[in-house]
Amino acid sequence: MLKELIMKNRSYRRFDEKQRLKPEQLLKWIDLARCSASARNAQSLKYLVVTETDQCEILFPVLAWAGYLKDWKGPEVGERPAAYLVMLNDLQITENYYCDHGIAAQSILLGAVEDGYGGCIVAAVNRNKLKQLFQLADHLEVVLVIALGKPVEQVVLDEMVDEDYKYWRDEHQVHHVPKRKLEDLIIS
Repeated sequence: MLKELIMKNRSYRRFDEKQRLKPEQLLKWIDLARCSASARNAQSLKYLVVTETDQCEILFPVLAWAGYLKDWKGPEVGERPAAYLVMLNDLQITENYYCDHGIAAQSILLGAVEDGYGGCIVAAVNRNKLKQLFQLADHLEVVLVIALGKPVEQVVLDEMVDEDYKYWRDEHQVHHVPKRKLEDLIIS
């Protein structure tokens, strides 16, 4: 069951924008992150929940999408995320959140997939603009943004060839993600 969730948990970048998410749904997924491991148990990560259409429209332009797809500027209207979680580090608690952001993001996305949704971790963010747009306090540092919604794209895993790890899209807009073989990861 866990492997099935992990296999379904891809970086989805196109969604059915009409299928909106309610704040309560996102709070359920944040609770999964809350219960996950935290370095030194500091629990310094906090979240800005963005579900209203006008707020999503304000947030969208401060994000960069799919760096390897040079001719793609991100999802078109109608395929944009239905919600976002802005992950923040509370500097009043600690300046170093270590690997907590990865653990928390994975927990959130696994919860989303389990509920029939999907998302994408976006680290290419104009952090200063985001803080300004949402009037975030100085002690809150933008870590990343998780885009969420009902996926409308197919993402497939391919075997990596010639060390080429760059994802790509085919003529049918199927998103391909090369993965190394398991035996290539093991040091003996």
